[in-house]
Amino acid sequence: MTPGIRFVDVSKQFRRGRRSDSLRDAAASLAGRLLRREKHRRDDAAFWAVRNLSFNVEPGRVLGFIGPNGAGKSTVLRLLSGLLTPDKGRVEVSGRIGALIELAAGFHPDLTGRENVYLQGAIMGLRRADIRRRFDEIVGFAQVEAFIDTPVKHYSSGMNARLGFSIAAHCEPDVLIVDEVLAVGDRAFQARAYGKLESEVRRGVPVVVVSHQLDRIAALCDRAILLSNGSAVFDGSARECVAAYIDGVHLSAPGEHGPCPIALTGLQLIDDDGRATGKQTHAPGSRLTLRLSGMVSGEIGELPLLGVRLWGLPDESRLGSVYRPAGALDLPSSGAFQIDVALALNLGPGVYRLQGAVWHEPSRTEWAAGEPLLIEVSPQAGSFGGMFLEPEFRTVRR
Repeated sequence: MTPGIRFVDVSKQFRRGRRSDSLRDAAASLAGRLLRREKHRRDDAAFWAVRNLSFNVEPGRVLGFIGPNGAGKSTVLRLLSGLLTPDKGRVEVSGRIGALIELAAGFHPDLTGRENVYLQGAIMGLRRADIRRRFDEIVGFAQVEAFIDTPVKHYSSGMNARLGFSIAAHCEPDVLIVDEVLAVGDRAFQARAYGKLESEVRRGVPVVVVSHQLDRIAALCDRAILLSNGSAVFDGSARECVAAYIDGVHLSAPGEHGPCPIALTGLQLIDDDGRATGKQTHAPGSRLTLRLSGMVSGEIGELPLLGVRLWGLPDESRLGSVYRPAGALDLPSSGAFQIDVALALNLGPGVYRLQGAVWHEPSRTEWAAGEPLLIEVSPQAGSFGGMFLEPEFRTVRR
């Protein structure tokens, strides 16, 4: 299958203090220096926003990009959309691009919503007849019918974003490039935007998504790339990539209380027969067993607690922890060990992170942490919200 998107050993360099990668930026920079009579600054150091990055996206597949702010994610999208050109390598995109980047940035504030729909559609390469045919669907999806003949300068930021998303998503692009639109508008609109992206994927459109909503990346994307300082530090399944990101960002450097005598080396799900299982999706209220592996390298004493903690995604809220004194778990004096921990998933639908941890009891702080494990709790009738409360309903007969 021919890729709809090819990124071949691409690098992009910028200079701090200068923004002249487009004619508009060059003109603004020149005007600013003339007006302020600025001289060239010696601290105009070059840096690579993207370095030696390669990937393909086939039709009907979704690639996600995650990483901290400044990692290079938005630069990748601008290279894909043609807003920037690479300094090294090449970018190949087949067909018309629907770029959902900086939604509504191209709106003319003095034009009405109706006029901006036609303007943006024309910029995306649609004929007037095509825009007219899709007009009611675009406006209805954005829920701005009552204000469509009002200048957009009077729109709220949410209305502008909804209309911008709707125009881009309804133009039937051959390639879709998405930057944080899963966070557009209220929760109801986010759900509809997410559904629209899924429909484009089913239509066979290759999609590239950047988002800080890790649960959306894990659910929507087939594959994800973790960027750091412009380079790919992990490239694999979306769930594994999210786990790698969480692990790298949140694990603190050890040693605040001296070396921990317990090193955690693994966490995996096991079935009733004690065998490893790859099952990742579970029903709310069900039980699972985790096998926590580690190594003892020093005197345990009474200091550490050993257990598992649970986090909710995407906001990384700590939902709970289960610990036991390491000295009461019959661990070896040195060498490898395994501990099984059984839990009840009294949780609502969503993606969660489980992680083994060692707790330093005297200071009430984390001493060491292991690799994370992501699981998904599936929707089930009668289960909503963040907790599954095992409800039972009985009708009282009179």
